[in-house]
Amino acid sequence: MKLHCEVEVVSRHLPALGLRNRGKGVRAVLSLCQQAPRTPPGPRAGGERGGRHPACLFISTLKDKRGTRYELKENIEQFFTKFVDEGKATVQLKEPPVDICLSKANSSSLKGFLSAVRLAHRGCDVEAPLSTLTPVKTSEFEKFKTKMVITSKKDYPLSKNFPYSLEHLQTSYCGLVRVDMRMLCLKNLRKLDLSHNHIKKLPATIGDLIHLQELNLNDNHLESFSVALCQSTLQKSLQSLDISKNKIKALPVQFCQLRELTYLKLDDNELIRLPFKMGQLRNLRFLSAARNKLPFLPSEFKNLSLEYLDLFGNTFEQPKVLPVIHLQMPLTLLESSARTILYNRIPYGSHIIPFHLCQDLDTAKTCVCGRYSISSFIQGTTTMNLHSVAHTVVLVDNMGGLE
Repeated sequence: MKLHCEVEVVSRHLPALGLRNRGKGVRAVLSLCQQAPRTPPGPRAGGERGGRHPACLFISTLKDKRGTRYELKENIEQFFTKFVDEGKATVQLKEPPVDICLSKANSSSLKGFLSAVRLAHRGCDVEAPLSTLTPVKTSEFEKFKTKMVITSKKDYPLSKNFPYSLEHLQTSYCGLVRVDMRMLCLKNLRKLDLSHNHIKKLPATIGDLIHLQELNLNDNHLESFSVALCQSTLQKSLQSLDISKNKIKALPVQFCQLRELTYLKLDDNELIRLPFKMGQLRNLRFLSAARNKLPFLPSEFKNLSLEYLDLFGNTFEQPKVLPVIHLQMPLTLLESSARTILYNRIPYGSHIIPFHLCQDLDTAKTCVCGRYSISSFIQGTTTMNLHSVAHTVVLVDNMGGLE
C-alpha cells in the first residue's frame, strides 16, 4: 500500500536544542510494509502458528530511494487530521520522537492510508495489500507532475485521470464544451488555463479549488460569471482572471468580493456596465475592458489605483446636463432600516434576514458623501480623467481622449 505526497519529518527535540526545522516538505513515496521475520515463526502454545509480522511505515525520497523505516505498532502518539480534505495530515510517533507531516496528497488516498496506519498501530491486520521492503524505483516519483500543458484534442486524456499533484493545468484548443469534473479534484491547482474552448457555463465547484490563483477562460462562449463563484473560496485566492473574448453582458455586483484580484481582462465581451462597487477591488493593478459597450463608468471607479488601464473601443456617452431624481419622501421603512444597517456596519446574512433583503443590502449604492441608499437617490454623471486612477492609460478613442 503506497501514498504519494510531500513529507517533512520534524524532530520534537529541535526546539529544546534551539534549532528549527526548514519548514518545507519533499516529494516522497510512503509505503505500508510488512517486514519478513528473520526466522520462521514457531508454533505457539496450544499448537497455533505465529502471527503476522507487524506492519511498518517506509518513507522513500528521490535522494534516498532505500528509505527510512518507522515502527507503527503501539508507537503512534497522535493523529492530526483537521485538514485531511486538503490533502494534509500529521502522524506523531513516540519513538523516535518525530512528527511526520504529510501534504499535497490525494485526499481520498490519504484517508485510506491513514485508516491502514491506525490498524497497524493497534496491531490489527491491515486489509489492504502491504508492500515489500524494497527500494522505490525512480519512475514512482514521476507521478509528482506539477505542470501539464495540452493544446490539442488528440492529446487530451480520456481514459486516465490528471496527476493529482498538478499545480498548473492548461487545456487549450481541446474543444471542451464544459469544465471536466476531473479537474475539480486537483486540490493543489494554482493555475488553470481553459482558453480557446467552447465552454458556456462554469460549475460552482470551481470555487472548491482553494489554492487557485490564476484562471484563464479567454475565448470561450461564457454568457455570465456566477454569484456562487464570487462568494466561494476564490475570494481569498484568485489573483488573476481572464474572461476576455466571451459573450458576457454584465458582471454581478458580488464580483467585487473577489478582492485579491490584481489582474483582470474583460476585453471583447458585450459588457454594458461594470459592477458599481468596482472600487472595492483595492488590489487591482491591471484592468483591460476594451471593445465592449460601456456607456459610462460607476462612480466608485475613481477609488481604484491602477498601473495599467485599457478602455479603448467603448461607446462612452456625454454627461447628461440634468440629474435623474429618484427620491422618496418620507423614506420607506425598508430604505431607512437598510441605511442604518449599512452605516453602522451591522452584520447580516441569509441566516438572520430573508435572502432578498441581503441582496438589497449587497447592491446598495454609495453616495459621494459616503452614505448609502437603496432606492431613494439623485443620480448624475460627470467626466473624469483616467490618469487619476491609472499610471498608464490606453486612449479611450482614436481622437486621443483620456476622459
